[in-house]
Amino acid sequence: MSARNPGMKLDLERVSKVRVNTQAVLKRAQQVQGRKLAKKQWQAAWLLKAVTCIDLTTLAGDDTPSNVHRLCLKAIQPVRHDLLKSMDMHNKGVTTAAVCVYPSRVADAVKSLKAANSGLPVASVATGFPAGQTPLKTRLEEVRAAVADGAAEIDIVINRTLALTGQWEAMYDEIRQFREACGDAHMKTILAIGELGTFTNVYKASLVSMMAGSDFIKTSTGKEAVNATYPVAIVMVRAIRDYFLCTGHKVGFKPAGGIRTAKEALVWLSLMKEELGDDWLCPHLFRLGASSLLADIERQIYHYVTGQYAAYHELPMA
Repeated sequence: MSARNPGMKLDLERVSKVRVNTQAVLKRAQQVQGRKLAKKQWQAAWLLKAVTCIDLTTLAGDDTPSNVHRLCLKAIQPVRHDLLKSMDMHNKGVTTAAVCVYPSRVADAVKSLKAANSGLPVASVATGFPAGQTPLKTRLEEVRAAVADGAAEIDIVINRTLALTGQWEAMYDEIRQFREACGDAHMKTILAIGELGTFTNVYKASLVSMMAGSDFIKTSTGKEAVNATYPVAIVMVRAIRDYFLCTGHKVGFKPAGGIRTAKEALVWLSLMKEELGDDWLCPHLFRLGASSLLADIERQIYHYVTGQYAAYHELPMA
C-alpha cells in the first residue's frame, strides 16, 4: 500500500461550494466507454495488470473456512502457471492485490496465506457492512477485532444517513474514529453511491472521507441496487485529483460491485490512466473489488495463449 493519507481539518466552506455538472459527467463517461481497447499481446498485458489490482472477494452468508482457503490459494496463483509460463510471466510474482472477507473470516484467511508462505494482505469489511446502521460503538469494535485478527486493510462503510441529511461534520468525526481504530491498517471508505442520490452528494462524501484520512475511497458494497458506474467513478476520481492538488496526498480508488468481465476491467484501467495518470495504475492506488471478474480475465488470457476458449472445468475456480 502507498503512504498513508493523514487527512486534514474539515473544510466545510469548501464542501458547501461543491456543484457537479451532471451533463458534462455523463458525456465524459460516454467518451471513456467508447474508447477502442488494446488487442492481442497488449490486451494480455493490461489484463495481467488488472489481475494485480483485484481485491479477490467473498462476502456471502455461507462463507466457510474451506471456501476462504480456496479463495486465498486462487489469490496467490490467480492465473494457471502454464499460461503465465507461455507469456514468460511465471516468475514475475503475479498475484491479486489482496483477499477481502467478512471480519469473522479474517483469521481463516490469515492462517491460509501464512501456511502458503504468502505475504498477501487480508482486507476486511467492517462498520456494520453493508448498511452501516449499527451503533457507533459496535462499528468501532468490529474494526478493532478485524485488525486484531490480522487484517491489514479495512473497508469501512459510511453512515449514509449523515451524508443524505448534510451532516458532514458528524460524518467526518465518525470516519476519523474509524481511522484511529484501524491503527496501522489502511482504510478504504465505501460511499455506497447507489444510496447517495446525486453526483454532488457523491463528490461531497468523497471529499469529506479524504479529509478524514481515508487511504482509498470505494464506490459500493456490491449489495446496493446501483454499484460501480463510470459516471460516478468520474465524479470520485475528480475529487481525488482535486484533493491531491490541494494537499499533495494521493488517495486510492476502488470500484466494486457488478464488475464481471475482462472488457470492463480494461475500461476501468483506461479511465484511471486518463483521469489520474500512470501513478494510479498500481495496487497501491487502484483496486478492483470483484469475485467473478478473475474467472473471465483468466478465460481471455487462455484464449490469447491457446487461440481457444476454455471450458469452465479447465480453469480452477476461486
